[in-house]
Order: sequence, then C-alpha cells, then structure tokens
Amino acid sequence: MAEAIAFDLAVDLITKLSSFTLSQIGLWWNVKDDLDDLKSTVSTIKAVLLDAEERSVTSHLVKDWLEKLRDVLYDADDLLDDFSTEALRKDLLGGNKLTKEVRLFFSSSNQFAYGLKMGRKMKAIKARLSSIESEARVFNLVERDRPMETSFMTKKRQLTHSFKDKIIGRDDDKAALLKLVLEFESEETVYIIPIVGFGGLGKTALAQFVYNDEMVKNHFELMMWVCVSDVFDVKIIVENIIKSATGQAPDQNLEMDQLQKQLRENIGGKKYLLVLDDIWNEEWEKWVSLKELLVGGARGSRIIVTTRSSKVAKITSKCQPYVLKGLSNNDAWFLFKEIAFEQRSADSTDLGFVEIGKLILKRCCGVPLVIRTIASTLSFKETKNEWLSFKDNELARISQNEGEILPTLKLSYDHLSSHLKHCFAYCRLYPKDHKIDIRTLVQFWIAQGFVKQLNPSQSLEEIGFGYFKDLVERSFFQEVEGDLMEEMRCKMHDLMHDLAESVAGMESSIIDSNKIASDAGENCRHISINPSLIPLFKGKKLRTLLRSPYIETLNLSEETWDFIIANCRCLRVLELNVLNFKTISPSIYKLKHLRYLDLSWNSNIKILPKSICKIQNLLALKLDACYELQELPKKIEKLVNLTHLPCRSCFGLTHMPRGIGKLTSLETLSLFVVDKDGSHGGADLSELRLINNLRGELRIENLGFVKNAKEKFMAANLKEKQHLRSLVLLWSGGNDDDDDEKSLEDLQPHPNLKELWIGGWRGDAQFPSWLSLLTNLVKITIGGSNFKHHPSFAQLPCLKELSIADCTEVEYMDDNSPKGSQGEPQSFFPSLKHLWLYNCRNMKSWWRRTKPIDDDSNKDDTTVMGTTTMAFPCLSSLFIQDCPLTSMPLYPSLDDKLQLRNTSSRPLKQTMKMNTTSTTPSSLTSSLPLSKLKIFHVDNIEGFDTHMADECLQHLTGLKTLEIRDCKEVDLESLQWEPIKNLSELLIGNIPQLVSLPRGLQHLVQLKTLKIRECNGLRSLFPVFQHLTFLEKFEVSNCKELELSAAGIQIFQDHTSLCSLSLENIPKCRHLPEWLQHLTNLQKLYLI
Repeated sequence: MAEAIAFDLAVDLITKLSSFTLSQIGLWWNVKDDLDDLKSTVSTIKAVLLDAEERSVTSHLVKDWLEKLRDVLYDADDLLDDFSTEALRKDLLGGNKLTKEVRLFFSSSNQFAYGLKMGRKMKAIKARLSSIESEARVFNLVERDRPMETSFMTKKRQLTHSFKDKIIGRDDDKAALLKLVLEFESEETVYIIPIVGFGGLGKTALAQFVYNDEMVKNHFELMMWVCVSDVFDVKIIVENIIKSATGQAPDQNLEMDQLQKQLRENIGGKKYLLVLDDIWNEEWEKWVSLKELLVGGARGSRIIVTTRSSKVAKITSKCQPYVLKGLSNNDAWFLFKEIAFEQRSADSTDLGFVEIGKLILKRCCGVPLVIRTIASTLSFKETKNEWLSFKDNELARISQNEGEILPTLKLSYDHLSSHLKHCFAYCRLYPKDHKIDIRTLVQFWIAQGFVKQLNPSQSLEEIGFGYFKDLVERSFFQEVEGDLMEEMRCKMHDLMHDLAESVAGMESSIIDSNKIASDAGENCRHISINPSLIPLFKGKKLRTLLRSPYIETLNLSEETWDFIIANCRCLRVLELNVLNFKTISPSIYKLKHLRYLDLSWNSNIKILPKSICKIQNLLALKLDACYELQELPKKIEKLVNLTHLPCRSCFGLTHMPRGIGKLTSLETLSLFVVDKDGSHGGADLSELRLINNLRGELRIENLGFVKNAKEKFMAANLKEKQHLRSLVLLWSGGNDDDDDEKSLEDLQPHPNLKELWIGGWRGDAQFPSWLSLLTNLVKITIGGSNFKHHPSFAQLPCLKELSIADCTEVEYMDDNSPKGSQGEPQSFFPSLKHLWLYNCRNMKSWWRRTKPIDDDSNKDDTTVMGTTTMAFPCLSSLFIQDCPLTSMPLYPSLDDKLQLRNTSSRPLKQTMKMNTTSTTPSSLTSSLPLSKLKIFHVDNIEGFDTHMADECLQHLTGLKTLEIRDCKEVDLESLQWEPIKNLSELLIGNIPQLVSLPRGLQHLVQLKTLKIRECNGLRSLFPVFQHLTFLEKFEVSNCKELELSAAGIQIFQDHTSLCSLSLENIPKCRHLPEWLQHLTNLQKLYLI
C-alpha cells in the first residue's frame, strides 16, 4: 500500500505547501525558499508515482523506493502538522497578530528561534527527498496522470444488494445439510458435520442458511454459534460457547474447571446445535480436549464445523465431510449479472457486455466472494472498452490456481481510489470475525486524515460514512447491521481481512504476544495491542494505538502512561478504554498531534488533567461511563477543533465548564448538566446557543434549577439544532417559581427531532404547543411530570413508541372524542408499535369525557360514542400498570406482548368482542383479535373472572407465555386450555382457588417451564403433573400446603427432561424427596 499512501501524502503536502497562508509564514520565518523547494521536489516525485505503483508489483527495488518515500513523506507531514499545532497554541495564547486564516497555520511568539528550528528540520527532509528523487531517475520512471477519481457523493447509485447478503445457488447444498442435521441417525450422541471448501466459497454463509432455517430452530432446544478462526484456545472457545448459549459472557477470572461446570450446566441433557466456524487447528489432541467437553448433549445434538482444511475435517469427525464446490455456471452468471448490471439493466442483454462478462466470470472459478467483488468493481465501469481493458490487462496477469483467489480480490483493491485504499487497509487492525463499530471506524479514518472534505456542506463524518458505503458497494464489508450510523456494525470476510493484512504490510500490526511486540519495526505506524505489551514496543512513529478488544480488563500503570507519552509523540488515535486507571498523566499534552482520545469505561477517573486542553488538534474526546468523573476541564474552550464529546453515564458530573459554548464544531455532546446552586461556577444553558451542529442525543439534566428559566430556555436555541436525533429534558427538582410555569414552551426543538423524553416537569400543567410540529417523532417518553392531559399524539405519522410513566396528575390522553378530530382509522396512530402506561392513577379514560363511566364490567358500551370502533392499527405490544383505564382505543393487532396489572378489564373485553366486520381496517383482524399474541401477563385486573379468562384463552391461539397473578375470581380448573396448546411457559401466582393443578394443563404438550408462586391453597400436583413430561424447568415457592416429600409420591419419575428444579419456602417439604433420584438430567437444584 506504500504507493497509495505516498500519492495521498504527496497530494496533501502539495495542497498545504501551495497555500497563501504558508507562503506568508515562510516569509515571516525565513523558510520560504525551503518550503518552495520542498513543494517542487514533492510535485516532481508525485508525477511519477502512478508509474512506480504499477512497476512495484514486479520490482522489489521500486517497491523499496516507494516505502522509503512513504516514510519521508510521513515525516514531512508530521513537521507541517507541528507547524500548524504550534501556530494554533500561540494563537490561543494571544501571541500574534496574523489574520485568522494565517493563525490556523504556522506561527510562534519567538519567530526567529522557532524558524531556525523548523528550518533545520525542513532542510533534513528536503535532503532526504532529493536523494529519493535522484534514485527515481535510475528507474526511468515516466510521468503519468492518475485518472480523475469520482467522489461517492456524485455517483447516481443506490445501495441495494450490498446491504443484503443474498445466498444464491446453494439450495441443493442446504437440502443436503438439512438431511444430515435433522434426519440422519448416528450412533454418536453428538454428531459432527464438517463443511470443507477453500476460502470465499460461502461455507459460513451456508452454515448460517441452515442455522436460521425455521425447521432447525424448532428441532433444537439450544442453538449456539462460535467463530474459532486462527487461534484454537479451548478456554476462549468454551467462554464463547457459554456466551452464545446464555447471551452473557462468563466471568473472565474463572478457571477452566469452573468454565467446564458452566458449560455442562448449559448444554447437559439438551439437544443442541453448535456451529464452530472457521477452524484451522490440525492438532488432534487440542480438538479432543474440546470435544470431550461437548459430548454431554442429548442424543440428536449436532456440531457443524466449517474449515478450509480437509485434515481438520478428518480429525473433527468420523463421517465424510460435506465438500462445498463453486457455483454452477448458471448460478454464477445470475449473481454476476445481478451486481455488475444493477444500475444498467439494459446492458445485461447487450451481447458485447455479456460476452466479455462471461469471459471474466470464468476466471472467478464459481467463488461467490470473487464474483461479488469483481462484479462490484465492473459495476462502476460503464463502457465495453473499460471491461475489455480489465479482462485483457489486470485479470490476465493473475494465475488461475484453484484456491489462490487473493490476487484476484486484490484487483478490486487496485481499482479503489487512494483514500479508499487507506480506509480499507486500516481495517487490518481489527481481529478476524470482529463486529466493527462503523461510526468509530469512520472517526479513526477522520483522525488519520483519510477523509477529504471536498464538499463543505457535509460533515467529515457524513463523507466518511460515504466512504464506508463505497467499500460495502464493492463487497469489502459484509453482514451490515443497523440503520443509523451510530448503531451500525459490520464484519469483513476472512479473505478480505487477509487482503487488508497483505496490503497494509508492516505498517499495521495486531500485537498479542511478546515476540510480535519485539519484532514490530520502527516504521510500524498503526497497532492494536494488549496494553501489557506496550512497553515492549520499539517503534516511535506510531499514529494509531488501539486497545486489543479481546483481553481481560487491566490496570494501566503510570509507567505505561509515561512510555506512551515519551515514545509515541506522533499519535493521532489513542484508545485506552476499560483499563481501570484512576489518573491520567499531566504530560498527555505532549501528544500534540492527537485527534482521537478514548478514555471511556474507566469508572475510577475523577478528574482530567488541565493539560489535556493543550491538545488543540483533538477532534474526539470519549468519556462514556466514566461514572465518577466530577467535572470536565475548565479550559475546555481551548479545544477549538473538538467535534465529539460523548459523556453518557457520567453520573458524577455536577456542571459543565464555562466556555463550552465556544466549541461550535461539536457534533456530539451527549450530556449537559446544569449547575444546581451555582457553587461550581458552571455554564448556563445560553452556552448551547451556537452549538447547532449537534447530532445523536442531547440530554439536559437539572432543568428545575435554572434561574430566569424563560430567558435561559430560549437562549438554549434548541429549535436551531436541526441534526439532533434525540432530546432528553430532565428537571430533577428545583424551584417552582410562578414566572417559570410556562417556560417549557421555550424549549422548542427542531421539527427534525426523532425522539423526545421529558422527565420530572413540575411547571405548567399544559403540554407545550410545539409538540404537533414534531411530525418526525418516532419515540416519546414522558415520566414523573404533572401534566393533567396530553395533546393528541394520534396524528404523529411516524410515532412508533409512546411511554407515559408516573404522571399522577394526568386525567386523559386526548382532548378529542374518538370521533372528534381523529379522522379515518388509518390516520389514528398510523405507526405506533409499542405503548407503555405506568402509574397514572387518575387516568380513567383515554378521551376527555363529560359523564362518569359506569364501571359495570358486564356492559360493553361506554358514555363515549364510538370507543369500540377506534383501534390502534398496528400496535404490537402494550403495557398498562396502575392506570384505572376503563375507556381507551382497542388493540386487536397485538402480536408480541400484552401486560395488564392493576387496571380495568373493560378494554380487553371490548377488544375480544371485535370482529372482522367492525369499522377498523380488515388488516387488523385477519383472524380472531389477539390470536397472534405471544406473551400475556395479567395481574389483579378488575372484572377479570373465570368467564373472561376462558374467553381470552379461546382467542390467544398463538400464545407462548402466560402469566396469571392475583386473579381472585378465576377458577383455573374451569378453563378450557386446549386453544393454547402451543404454550411453552406458564406462571401461576396467588390464585386462592387453586387446590390442585388444573386438569386442562395436560393439553399443554409444548410446556417447557412451569412456575407456581404464593398459591397457599395448593395441596397437590396430582393428577396432572405426571403428564407434563416435557417440562425442563419447574419452580414452586411460598405454597404453604403443598406436600412433596411424603412417602409414596412418585410424580417425577417420568420427568427425564427436567433440568432445573426450584423449591422455595415449602414448609411441608422437610427433607429431600425420594423422587429426586429419577431426575437424571437435573443440572440446577434450589432448595430454600
């Protein structure tokens, strides 16, 4: 990659050296002639770099020459950055009179001395470049122009295939594997299926195809996926299996025997599917040590192994491996055509393009990754001549040995623009199979100067994200997840990672051993490292130091801090998160080139050194989850380039420093804390006035303590913050002056806002009028506030989540009647998916009403006409607790979760009485209302009796989880349980009439979990329990009359699937019951 870096560095240097500002400062410091000579030399060298780039492929001498050139250009860039930094520091000290444009470049309060020092350095670099220029003449390099690189912003191209990992041509392979996974009868309890094939064929994709099949999901009790990759460390693999099984990583301090115990607890007796992806280990002993830990599953368990090595397949399994081959000609052409002609469908039938395309396709050997990558590259070439040139020149030079596809992939890399080459190669710092945080990656690119701001109307982050999308379009990344950039993750294919490692060369390294730390060269510029190895690293030209993601939390010593500051003066990126240090070296200011500093998740940091404000180049200072941090540096305004200041969960912050409002380039400021009593001399809200580029979330705390609230709220200028996605306004006590009652009106946000949270508001009982203007809102949360009613949220077209909690004064949700101004049903909460109503004890009706509602639950009518015809059109989950709602919109479309606690049963009853001929859209009720509901919790519901409970069960045919508590009027024995025969979890709590388990439970043949709590009338589990032989988990607690340990009780003798048993506070169970001996698969036993 030396040639790409050299070209980009040369372009940047020429741009800086051509500036009028630098020319003026050159005169000031008497180094203008040196600067002009430097520019001339760099320009001459740049002219031959394209020729050198091509010749470096076959000439080691040219390649070495390029690497020497790259190093000296790096040093020149550091020198000019030194100029810029010094100038900025002196400007902030008020030490010069230059114009602002000039001051942003180079100056010094001691111009003469500084000029001499810089002049000497300049001459040394000039001499090195002159020598390199002379060497170039020996190679007879020819001047050539690089073709104009088209910015991604100018391409008329839509992202379609790239964000969807389509699997093409593998249906037969999937069917064959499904037979092995689901049908094949093996003598072994745990049957191992190896999938073998060289890189890029799609082994992992095929395994995922099978893993995600619905039949497979229903067949296995437990499914786990672990990527093994290069390092076969049994302890790490076991940790990852446990993490996949439980969703939670085990304690990193556990010894191997403790991990084995946890593993047995999680997989023992269960029919499981485990995928061990990308195994390279060929040592039989290591494999056996892992296999022995995995044999405890139930018969029918399967392990799928993916590997490139037939030897790995032989040592992992006795069976024949499934050998994956390349795609058929038809499937390969279909995939190629879908991508290469995606935006030019007419060309897909042009015989000229088709003929060339099929000739190119032959060289792809049916390998999906190569087809995607080459087709993606060709999709940006729009003429037949360009396709022919690619086929006859670049592709013709590549050998066609099966399995050697890296050179072919490199062709697509060679066709990237130089800045994209930098960006891709930088990803070599991530371990294989690592989930890459895309926003962080883009910020790394920006810190390194890879992102070019050609369009001033766009932020660097937006441009950098465009670079990422460009690389995705060309198939350099895969498995992209998430919608918003701040939430997006992706991965690199192993072969792409190999390519990144290859093109990065010695410039980047992952340092995870003493040897690698010692061997890393002086010219290594970027590392990801285990922090304990930092003192072993010898290089002094580092630009990136990342904390290796897969290490235990360490305590970073003062000695390590000192080493970094003494030896890593060229750093642009420094990531030291989750390292438990308490103090930061005050000498950190010596890292003056630093652009990105991540100190997040160091919960013991209380104070940041004042000197941190001298790092004026800093673009990102990350402080998330520094729980004990008490304050930000007082002179933070000196960080004039700061763009990102994330400080979520910094609970110890008491105020914001004065002057923070001068940081007008900020795009991230996740927290602004109002100084409660002014004792800290903190900033007030007016400092937010000019910080209008904020993105993501802004959380403002202690608003209740603001003095002159109307004035300060308006001064915050929230309505001008058009890029803000989420706004959190929290009062947390404070004054209740009458003058401030209506000041919430003055906190009006911009209408682009997506999420709004208002908490603890104690002022005016009226909601601000601006809510109706926020038509882009997706989520609203209102908590602990004293509004008496809310405006109509029903017309907000994008609203998906609505949460109202602890609003004890609210009386109704909507001032309109249901047939007032709601319009057609389709326009009533058209997007709402999730609704939470909690502890709103005065809210008896959704709508404002003039007459009291008759609480007779046997009546279906209400005093508000039309209530039964108004329904949420697409609500998926509903939670109501401690709200006496007797009248509200109905909810027949619920398909996820319904939780009702301490509320009225009337709306539920009305919902169930809806039918397909009601006035709601037919799409709501394609079958019985609530028939698609998966989870139903009912707890102390007024009017919920046996008849109503039985009616519910007739509707809830898709139910998977049922919790029924404190329903004193319900007789479970009288219920018809057959309609919910697919139930997998049942909880019964405080049902006084329950004496024995309802006989209807024997119909629940899918029941896996049964929990019984506070049923003091329960005496026996007979005669039903012995039919529940599929139970895996049984819990019973606080049942005073239940007899379990008497002689002769053998109800558990057939429960061989039971893995977990909990008996808590069962007075009549005085000793261990005899029937425990029958529970041969029991893994967890709790007797309290």
